[in-house]
Amino acid sequence: MRIAMVASEANPLCKTGGLADVIWSLSHELVQMGHDAFIVIPFYKTIKDKNIAKVTRVGKYEVRLSWRRQLAEIFKTEINGVTFYLIGNDFYFDRDNLYGYGDDSERFAFYTLAVRQFFPFLNEKVDVIHIHDWQVGMLPVLIREQSLYEPVYDEVKFVMTLHNEAFKGYFDRYFLNHFYGLGDYLYDDGRVRFDNMVSSLKSGIIFSDKIVAVSPNHAKELLTPGDDMRLDGVLSMRSADFTGIVNGVDEEEFDPEHDPLIAKNFSASKHAAGKKACRQKLIQSFELNDDDAPIFGLVSRLTFQKGIDLILAHAETLLNSGAKLVILGSGEKGLEEGFQSLHDRYPGQCGVYIGYSNQIAHDVYAGSDFFLMPSLFEPCGIGQMIAQRYGTLPIARAVGGLKDTIVAYDGENEKVADGFLFENYDVNGLAYACDLALGVYADKKKMNKLLVNAMKANHSWRKSAELYLGIYREITGKAE
Repeated sequence: MRIAMVASEANPLCKTGGLADVIWSLSHELVQMGHDAFIVIPFYKTIKDKNIAKVTRVGKYEVRLSWRRQLAEIFKTEINGVTFYLIGNDFYFDRDNLYGYGDDSERFAFYTLAVRQFFPFLNEKVDVIHIHDWQVGMLPVLIREQSLYEPVYDEVKFVMTLHNEAFKGYFDRYFLNHFYGLGDYLYDDGRVRFDNMVSSLKSGIIFSDKIVAVSPNHAKELLTPGDDMRLDGVLSMRSADFTGIVNGVDEEEFDPEHDPLIAKNFSASKHAAGKKACRQKLIQSFELNDDDAPIFGLVSRLTFQKGIDLILAHAETLLNSGAKLVILGSGEKGLEEGFQSLHDRYPGQCGVYIGYSNQIAHDVYAGSDFFLMPSLFEPCGIGQMIAQRYGTLPIARAVGGLKDTIVAYDGENEKVADGFLFENYDVNGLAYACDLALGVYADKKKMNKLLVNAMKANHSWRKSAELYLGIYREITGKAE
């Protein structure tokens, strides 16, 4: 089967968040399974700065946005068996960041229009065009309203995955015609209208054949009236075509048996010496007291969504109990300052690194005993699954994909549990889960059992890719 992944970012070329990980990992897994999957992304300045070898120029064509004429230059490269097509235009993409500009609506209108022309230009006929998030939500609208006469689009089907529904891709109805050349009837009949604006996210939902949330539980949340994303009405109309598939983990990068970044490799069957060495490295790196107290780790953007305020509210109680806290992340200034203050008041117990380091992230995953993820909302989450791979037990709120990927310890189910969950978004909920964790830590036999359960949990991309393939086969009618 031929699948085109169309997105605004993808590892290892450009990344701002988990979207890039999904695009790469899912595509790579599909290729490993024998399918012809390739990735289409913008050719950002940040990609050019990497000086990737063997980028070849494929061709160019003009893209029209009303009176504007912009050149799309197509480049091609291959990474670990996966083909990338890069759509270049210096006016829109020769910038230091991927997003955050006042003309983002125009930038991604250009990109979407360029992608629409990409397939006929290269005569690339695919079975499925898999789009991701708001940046390319208008693509199925364009093709179904304007381009079905193109032979390459005769039988094409669309799948849309929702990664972050907080960003709905709003723009004024004027630009529906001015950028995309689409008629006002699409706005007037409500198919692209949301909050009295055009929403490219809603447009993709309405015009795609199947829509996927990044976890089954998050799909249920999105269908619930009163959910913060406010998409329940739209998705209810498409409920028969809406499902949830949990993201996987890159098992090559996050592999405790072969990870070159950690102090000592280990496995579920032989983990004691490895976990001890990784713990020692973490203690030394953050200049913590060398004792047997449990270590609670955090690798996260420091933002309200991640429940960081709950961690700060409960941190002193944890530290006063003798536990250690290790923080890696950056974000909102007040939260950064809160952790710096904790570090100053609890030297030897609280280690803080403001910023990001891949090396330190691996050290925290491998050397901690518990991993904090008390998120306000979390469509899927990946940190909890990475932590489990290294035998570090997640402590998380029962929301989104966190609920789907953690078997919560309830005091009696140590044979199957691999983490801790709490329901209510308040400090008492987090305190309850942390107290459960501390109780398990005091019982070495029970702690060992949960640790092994976590390391044996199946969060592979193969499992997720097979579910996506089931969707592709359903909508195309193709068995291969």
